[in-house]
Amino acid sequence: MSRASLRPVIVAVALVVLLGAHVAESQVLPNPYRQVEGWAKLPGGRTMGAVGGVTMDPDGRHLWAVIRCDATAPNRFGNECLDSDLDPVVKFDLDGNVVESFGGGLFIWPHGIDVAPDGNVWVTDAVGEARTPEGTRGHQVIKFSPTGEVLMTLGTPGKAGGGRSSFNAPADVVVADNGDIFVADGHANNTNNRVVKFSSDGTYMKEWGKSGYAPGEFRTLHAIAMDAEGKIYVGDRSNNRIQIFDQEGEFLAQWTQFGRPSGIFFDDNGRIFVADSESDDLQNPGWEMGIRIGEVATGWVTEFILYPWGDPRNPAGNGAEFVAVDRDGNIYGGEPAPRRIQKYVRVRP
Repeated sequence: MSRASLRPVIVAVALVVLLGAHVAESQVLPNPYRQVEGWAKLPGGRTMGAVGGVTMDPDGRHLWAVIRCDATAPNRFGNECLDSDLDPVVKFDLDGNVVESFGGGLFIWPHGIDVAPDGNVWVTDAVGEARTPEGTRGHQVIKFSPTGEVLMTLGTPGKAGGGRSSFNAPADVVVADNGDIFVADGHANNTNNRVVKFSSDGTYMKEWGKSGYAPGEFRTLHAIAMDAEGKIYVGDRSNNRIQIFDQEGEFLAQWTQFGRPSGIFFDDNGRIFVADSESDDLQNPGWEMGIRIGEVATGWVTEFILYPWGDPRNPAGNGAEFVAVDRDGNIYGGEPAPRRIQKYVRVRP
């Protein structure tokens, strides 16, 4: 992408910065969506656990979701799948019925998910197993076939670290059309806070980023996604911004107009969807939780689904952390704390 073509994006960012709190506080944007309650139906009487990443199958007809296993786990921030054999990787049809599931016994805290163009499924495990320090699970990225065969693992099981062969709380993953793999490594302000790039066979290629506030630095990489031109978008959540890079790690721009980003998704119509599950009076004053929808070409936010039950004084987070959109334009939010997949149907005029 040429620097000339980036000018509209830079102008959009500049205008948002100039308008500042007025834009953030008013957030007067249309919401052409209605909620569909009880969409997801789990088989066998299974109750819904905390929901992590959600994404679409390449056909746009199926939703993949991370459902952390145990709805009664005492600590939803780290051990839902530690003592469970439930499948955390679940595939739904558009009616909310489960058509595939797998991954039982392989994760501790599954978090991010991506379905590559070839249909293979990638899932991150963002913690380790403290009670067995040598570890057999955690701090990994696992590649599955569409039916659950393990095809590749990245990272050292149960070991938090840096370098070429270890992660420290990998939060999300995205795979390019050519098979290159990009891992957002750092689900906390004090973790690696870097993007790591691998070739399609799992060979380490490069990395960029460290903890900090400057361009190219991060504080909690919660999401990573790729637009139609192949640019990398990182949800730099604790810095309340999206950072945009080329695939070699060159910084291109940053966007603050999408709130405190937890999840990022692109549809086939040039739109970007950003889930903000943590804007509150402490972490991002003047902003509200919800899903913001905008134009990739300009960065303009055009629609906003306000999360109506959010408490602006509660820094624990409430609404959707991840977001996906089906072929018909309907939205799905993965909500950890409410333990649900919330579907939003676009209301046709």
